[in-house]
Amino acid sequence: MKTISVIIPTYNRAWVLLRAISSVLYQSFSDYELIIVDDGSTDNTTELLNSYFKDIHIISIPQNMGVSHARNVGIEASSSTFISFLDSDDYWFAQKLETQIRFFERNPDALICQTDELWIRDGRRVNPRKKHRKPSGDIFEKSLSLCVVSPSAVMLKREIFDEVGMFDENLPACEDYDLWLRIASRYPVYLIDRPLVVKTGGHRDQLSRSIAGLDKYRIYSIMKIINSGLLNEKQLKQAIDELKRKCAIYGNGCLKRGRIEEGNYYLNLPARILYRLKQDLVIHKREGLNPGI
Repeated sequence: MKTISVIIPTYNRAWVLLRAISSVLYQSFSDYELIIVDDGSTDNTTELLNSYFKDIHIISIPQNMGVSHARNVGIEASSSTFISFLDSDDYWFAQKLETQIRFFERNPDALICQTDELWIRDGRRVNPRKKHRKPSGDIFEKSLSLCVVSPSAVMLKREIFDEVGMFDENLPACEDYDLWLRIASRYPVYLIDRPLVVKTGGHRDQLSRSIAGLDKYRIYSIMKIINSGLLNEKQLKQAIDELKRKCAIYGNGCLKRGRIEEGNYYLNLPARILYRLKQDLVIHKREGLNPGI
């Protein structure tokens, strides 16, 4: 059994996939298995993988099921203590895996960490804005406003999925935001303040460019974490405050575009959630239970 399972989901990315794979093969830490999940590609991905790579675990899904499904298939096929993901349009520096393994050796109680990253957009390096700087430790509040964890930068212990679940396959986007919320509500997410990932963007097939209204999926994720009953009082307030903010932005955006029914639904959603929470609190007190909020 290898120490790390590296999982690369891919869909019609033959044009860039070799770069991602090569960045894994040239790692200074070699005790890993590489699992590539081909999510129903219709380009020459299959021929490329079969021609060049004989010792890589390749899983082919007959039809495109989405990145959440592909990552989950990879997780289920893995056999290692640690899991690392790499998006097929990103790539690693050679010390990425070794640096994270050494971190876990020094911090045996840690369950998840990520490295810093470099951003490339349309072939040019860009500097992330202040709000995108990655925090370390208790990142739950910041994770509510935007996604501050990158799949390609993460390494985590496989056991964490037994508690928080895997990627939500109902989400066509923001599936990583959803998972990091569930993890960050329970555990610290540590940052290795060293850029060991190159995160690329700006290309036409980038998922975040092809799906409109991403805040709708973040709202769904916040509602899930609120309804889980697992948040403490402070976290619950933070989640509700962010839900109000995101619903106001998204709901008003719908109204401006003439989607009146959808806009009103989201504008009224926080009030309905608060009403239900108050009703639950009354019932818990009546039954002499500790509501945990």
